[in-house]
Amino acid sequence: MRALAGYIAGLTVTQGAGAGERFRVLPWQRRFLRGAFAVEGDAALSIARGNGKSTLVSAIACAVVDGPLRQSRAEVVCVASSFAQGRIIFEHVRAFLEAAGRDLGDRKTWRVQDSANVATVEHRPTGARVRCIGSDPKRAHGLAPVLVLADEPAQWEATKRDAMRAALVTAMGKIDGSRMIALGTRPADPAHWFAKMLDGGADFAQSHQAGENDPPFRVRTWRKANPSLAAMPSLEKRIRREAADAKRDPAMLASFKALRLNEGTDDVLRSMLIDSSVWRRAERPEPVDMRGRYALGLDLGQSAAMSAAAAFWPESGRLDAFAVFPEFPDVRERGLADGVGNLYVRMVERGELLLAGRHVADVRALLREVLDRWGRPGAIVCDRWREGDLHEALDAVRFPWTDVAVRGQGFRDGGEDVRTFRKAIIGGAVLPSRSLLLRAAMGEARAIGDPAGNWKLAKKTEGGRRAEARDDAAAAAILAVAEGTRRHTRKPRRRLRTALVG
Repeated sequence: MRALAGYIAGLTVTQGAGAGERFRVLPWQRRFLRGAFAVEGDAALSIARGNGKSTLVSAIACAVVDGPLRQSRAEVVCVASSFAQGRIIFEHVRAFLEAAGRDLGDRKTWRVQDSANVATVEHRPTGARVRCIGSDPKRAHGLAPVLVLADEPAQWEATKRDAMRAALVTAMGKIDGSRMIALGTRPADPAHWFAKMLDGGADFAQSHQAGENDPPFRVRTWRKANPSLAAMPSLEKRIRREAADAKRDPAMLASFKALRLNEGTDDVLRSMLIDSSVWRRAERPEPVDMRGRYALGLDLGQSAAMSAAAAFWPESGRLDAFAVFPEFPDVRERGLADGVGNLYVRMVERGELLLAGRHVADVRALLREVLDRWGRPGAIVCDRWREGDLHEALDAVRFPWTDVAVRGQGFRDGGEDVRTFRKAIIGGAVLPSRSLLLRAAMGEARAIGDPAGNWKLAKKTEGGRRAEARDDAAAAAILAVAEGTRRHTRKPRRRLRTALVG
């Protein structure tokens, strides 16, 4: 273990606050290396997000091809939740080796494969190799590793995680003395194979987590799950910011406990988009000024579904919205079918819900209403679902020339938008007009997140969302606030006819 810890301490950090400095092996890392490599079997480490766990995984992998763990034809397989995530480890390994003066371009000594589905580094004289893959059991055939580094098993797809582990165990059986080291946040499901390793199934296990009854907003609680806290000031700053958000918005507390306190990470985290108390505090009884240019968010429904428009003025914080239903079926019938009573009738009376189109919400009528209510927007943003229909409607009503931004609804674009929206609401940058439509939409909207902390708006019945829920105005508001915030904070740029985002 001393040789391994000494090798890792000799590596050079290549990114972040400590870039250019030697790898500082922290006490918890030294303890884990000592325990994991003192036994002949498997080892497990559970620790909160952001403590340098992936960097440690990469450093161990380097030791197989360039350090004290190197042996003839030894292969270390780094398995992540996806190939894209596995590539992060691969890039760390390459950076460590290059910073150590290894010429990876020397084909007599090194063989590097870097493509859309292959990521390997091999030391040709010994045949020692690092291979990074995603947690797809189909990709595990033909492996014969001496060491498997399983990164964040709690993030592996639930339908594949057991099959992937079985494939890895079978692969390790080909080499005497092979072992698995699993590292990541603790799964919420006690039946998860990684949870079983942590609870006595591994030959060595080390776990850093807060207790169920520990006060979540105390630094002493954070230290239990984050042993790198004293050595990483940036980590404490991030945790403080997230703790402040979780205090103000209870919907974010579950994620904070799972990821920052390591109390158990579910395969899919679920929460309200915004807690009702947070939304009511943000509401204004009288609309604030329409100051500056506004961003127009559109959520266009299909067939008889609702379409919604939201306007956000980033200079004043004003947020308005209205929605459109087709005339048939009648709003009273819709209310009964959707389980909301006479809510839609009240929205119509308040001018927050319009009826346009016989059986399909009329997008052209929606756009004309936008101009009548709010004037020309500074930008339009919509999801990709009905982008073509939107452009046709814009042309049909001769809508004034405006930039159009297009966003995806997955964890990439959608995650960024939800994160920006929540931050703006909690931080007081959004002052929504009091609206039955928006209040009802926020009450129905659910967010789902992965164990990495990426969130998106739930669709259909994801995250406990009601199948009949009408959160279209919430979707439009997210788009408007996120796009308005981006444009308000970014540097001025040359205007484009159409801006494709995401």
